[in-house]
Amino acid sequence: MLTPPKVKVLRLSIEDNVLVAAARIERGADLGNAVMARQPIPFGHKVAVKPIAAEEPIRKFGQIIGFASQPIETGDWVHEHNVFLHGFEREHRIGEDYRPETILPTDEQATFQGFRRNNGRVGTRNYIGILTSVNCSASVARFIAEAATRSGMLDAYPNIDGVVSFTHGTGCGMAASGEGYDLLQRTQWGYAGHPNLGAVLLVGLGCEVFQIGRMKSVQNVEESETFRTMTIQDSGGTRRTIEQGLERIKDMLPLVNAARREPAPASELTLALQCGGSDGYSGITANPALGSAADILVRNGGTAILSETPEIYGAEHLLTRRARNREVGEKLIERIKWWEDYTARNGGEMNNNPSPGNKLGGLTTILEKSLGAAAKGGSTPLNAVYEYAERVTEKGLVFMDTPGYDPVSATGQVAGGANVICFTTGRGSAYGCKPTPSIKLATNTAMYQRLSEDMDINCGEILDGVTIEEKGHEIFEEILAVASGKRTKSEELGYGDNEFVPWQIGAVM
Repeated sequence: MLTPPKVKVLRLSIEDNVLVAAARIERGADLGNAVMARQPIPFGHKVAVKPIAAEEPIRKFGQIIGFASQPIETGDWVHEHNVFLHGFEREHRIGEDYRPETILPTDEQATFQGFRRNNGRVGTRNYIGILTSVNCSASVARFIAEAATRSGMLDAYPNIDGVVSFTHGTGCGMAASGEGYDLLQRTQWGYAGHPNLGAVLLVGLGCEVFQIGRMKSVQNVEESETFRTMTIQDSGGTRRTIEQGLERIKDMLPLVNAARREPAPASELTLALQCGGSDGYSGITANPALGSAADILVRNGGTAILSETPEIYGAEHLLTRRARNREVGEKLIERIKWWEDYTARNGGEMNNNPSPGNKLGGLTTILEKSLGAAAKGGSTPLNAVYEYAERVTEKGLVFMDTPGYDPVSATGQVAGGANVICFTTGRGSAYGCKPTPSIKLATNTAMYQRLSEDMDINCGEILDGVTIEEKGHEIFEEILAVASGKRTKSEELGYGDNEFVPWQIGAVM
């Protein structure tokens, strides 16, 4: 009979040649099966379970995460000092694992309490938003929001969650057409029509490239009681714009406050799947648990958006095999190739990610990070691939092409219609996202306890015996509660006013 290990370690697949430390391992510790640690191994990091020759693949999750840069002995710490990455062929086998999802009958689907808008979409919050066409109007938009909040005018309107300005650093000094312009236009219009905003005021300077009148014409929209626009130049300057903006907000308040929460099916939920500050346990605890919750949402007729293209790089073949059809699979591969070209022409490479914090947490290469990140997508078919900030209309699991940088990625997802976010973190990312509530999922108990005021759910309990399925159900129930009005930790702390960060592509002129 084998002697049980003295130190808790995890082997994630029978094909793996590394173990993962569930606690710090000291040199000489007995890891079981005749494996002794040859060096100290930090929490969440990897240790070789067998000899690995130079150039031989390193395997975790049953997949290649890198290659040995030198011979590695049994019991060695496996990390940047002895692992490198080079390209290798992956078999995408589009649609090979596709199985149609099973959707519950309507009368068996979960429900939540949401705000049903006139266009039929359902919000989970009821904000008034002040959008800006250009950075030049950012301060005025912020002054209007601050004045509305400071004045106490919201006190008489308890059904309104607040007045929030969405400012950004672009809108001029850019081409008036092309990729960068299209991204900004999709993002702005996605927020302007978001179901979590009961009304919108759009403020510009007047002479910028991103013209408000042009956007209204392209989108075929007119001003209404809940959608108003103005510019600083036409309004007569800063002070007068603030005064007129406040008057327009006052006119909107009764209409927005008239909205009431009512029962809505979970099929009206669009969940953004995010991870940031990942560690060696992200792909073992929080991400698979979130994937389980996403599967439950899909069974209830809802939508889950997986994103962060640089952080599924190297794991995209696991998604293409679940693609609903060849068009979906090939579109994902096309976005991967776009990113390879994009990083190359900007003097980078895909393995510039993981970040220093990711590496301290035990992640060595982008492939290792991606394999863990892709677990957020659960197990259901991949039904569609969207470009950044495109309106998401398909149900089930979909993918949106975004950067890995969390504020930029989440901004695109929200513009696409996400009305709830679940955000996993191992290092402790501090993040919130008005107008969409963000539920923070901790990958390990130590960090959850250290940052208990920021974290909503402790997925570290999976290391103590809670199953991924049990934690997935807990996350799904929290999604329903938050969608119904329960405030998340980041909302309690006031996060979300500065996290609107549209993706900026193209020359700044």
